[in-house]
Amino acid sequence: MALRAFGVSDRGRVRPANEDCFAIHEDLGLCIVADGMGGHNAGEVAARMVVDAVSHDFRLAVRSGLESACLQPSWPFGFDAKVSHAANVLRTSILQASLRILETAVTTDDCAGMGTTVVAACVVGNRLTVGHVGDSRLYLLSGNTLRLLTTDDSWMAVMLAQEPSVDPLIYRHHPMRHALTNVVGRRTPMDVHIAEERLSEGDLLLLTTDGVHGVVEDGRLHELAVRGGEPAAIAESIIEAALAQGTRDNCTAIVARYYPTNL
Repeated sequence: MALRAFGVSDRGRVRPANEDCFAIHEDLGLCIVADGMGGHNAGEVAARMVVDAVSHDFRLAVRSGLESACLQPSWPFGFDAKVSHAANVLRTSILQASLRILETAVTTDDCAGMGTTVVAACVVGNRLTVGHVGDSRLYLLSGNTLRLLTTDDSWMAVMLAQEPSVDPLIYRHHPMRHALTNVVGRRTPMDVHIAEERLSEGDLLLLTTDGVHGVVEDGRLHELAVRGGEPAAIAESIIEAALAQGTRDNCTAIVARYYPTNL
């Protein structure tokens, strides 16, 4: 296997239910995290829908031959030749899931207004491919350096991009700081962001919802990740840190370590 992974999810100490969802498929080299939103726990429905869709579609793609040019005779949202087939599979799957979530939201009263973030990471050979929407994140620890490979789709991120010299602490208590600008299941056109990297043996992937990285600073995540050990121990320590920091949201973390498949 290319990945050895473990995930932990906790509803936190404030929310009555957990609307986060995650999946790990070590046999596919695939990890997915989603953070749902919507009344009557509909966020849980949306998060589960996108996680199940990506899991299903990626498994079918692997069975069909992931790098085959005829993997899908028709790409309903087009094919981006600048990125890998794996990236196109993730992008297509998330876009299709978004349409299903929107259809469910407008036809089912209890699901009205639901949506979700998603970050999905797959490893094919030594190539990491990430597809994401919203503010769930993927960090890569390579050597002793922790890098954020995703960019939050949030009001605060937009403000900081427009004024990079502004201290982020200015927005810490702003009522719009967590407002999402890109959501799976929204009515307006949605963008699926793609990132791709080459991995080295022992690299660590960290996927989190904002219940984690919203309260645990990157420096602290780095400290917990570089301690080493099994992914389960690291994931559990990250969730413990989020709870200790008083997170008011559901919190989820997947930790996955990369090993070349010939080992």
